[in-house]
Amino acid sequence: MSGKRRTRILIAKAGLDGHDRGAKIITRALRDAGFEVIYTGLHQTPEMISESALQEDVDAIGISLLSGAHNFLFPKIIKTLKENGLDDLVVFGGGIIPDEDIRGLKDCGVKEIFGPGTSTTEMIEWINSNVKPK
Repeated sequence: MSGKRRTRILIAKAGLDGHDRGAKIITRALRDAGFEVIYTGLHQTPEMISESALQEDVDAIGISLLSGAHNFLFPKIIKTLKENGLDDLVVFGGGIIPDEDIRGLKDCGVKEIFGPGTSTTEMIEWINSNVKPK
């Protein structure tokens, strides 16, 4: 074993969204691809997500949102990460997010949004190209 640290990714369900099947599928696919993955479970606040990222020393955070609150929750998550000195983390997301909202989310610091139908292979390739372990 080379001793190289595996990329650590936090997968989180923010807000009141109670649908986590997709997040669980992504979690499993990322683990199967060799990433170390921490899944927070449902109903996480931005503060809880930021605290988990800090405690788990992750390299990236994947946010799953299906509730329609993406324009509020993503900026709030980015803000709490900055407040905790974690503004170097790669934040990406997925879910039901209208195309017209994606530019604004990227402008606030979200690196990528994966919409419905995105293959796990495409997401894994993007992570391999855009997230490096510390």
